Amino acid sequence: MKILLVEDEPQVVEFIRKGLSENGYESEVAFDGQIGEVLASKGDFDLIILDVILPVINGYDLCRRIRGKDIQIPVLMLTALGTTEDKLSGFDAGADDYLVKPFEFAELLARIKALTKRSSGLIQTSRQIKIADLTLDFNRKSATRGDKSIELTGKEFELLEFLMINKGRVVSRAEIAEKVWDITFDTGTNVVDVYISILRKKIDKDYEQKLIHTRVGLGYYIDEP
Repeated sequence: MKILLVEDEPQVVEFIRKGLSENGYESEVAFDGQIGEVLASKGDFDLIILDVILPVINGYDLCRRIRGKDIQIPVLMLTALGTTEDKLSGFDAGADDYLVKPFEFAELLARIKALTKRSSGLIQTSRQIKIADLTLDFNRKSATRGDKSIELTGKEFELLEFLMINKGRVVSRAEIAEKVWDITFDTGTNVVDVYISILRKKIDKDYEQKLIHTRVGLGYYIDEP
């Protein structure tokens, strides 16, 4: 298992590399975003651990560039920026997980194991979910309705996946926020409603049969007409 660590703080690098080595992981380090992009493009890593505040190219932009090259290696953002807005920025850039500094190495290790296990499972198993004429392909990270391809960001894909896995079940805003964004739901945050609205425009707008539904005061669900 080989991990790319993009981090410019030498003490943090030493701490993480030592822990990774003790747990059987091989690692390579990039001390700025530009070098990180070059190494990530090789595509021979199982995971990327990425700081946000980096020289040359910051972590958000680097993550976008990686995803823009269709590199599907799991990305774990590891940063001192810990507000809800920071996390949303990370996920919108294409990160798979987000861990705030300071952290316990045991927690980092648990996140690494979860991400690499998930990635391995997706590579080995061809899976699709279909509801009516809407199909979600896990391997290709793509969605289609009928014969039309639907462009989704990483977070839009995860939200649609969560709704489709829970077909017919009303899921609350709090549950969506926890499962999709890994954040505690704040009634002052309308990110769930915003993303549901985006999905509706992409999934339902041009179709007579609507698949995404609202249960007033309770949440959202997806089901066949």
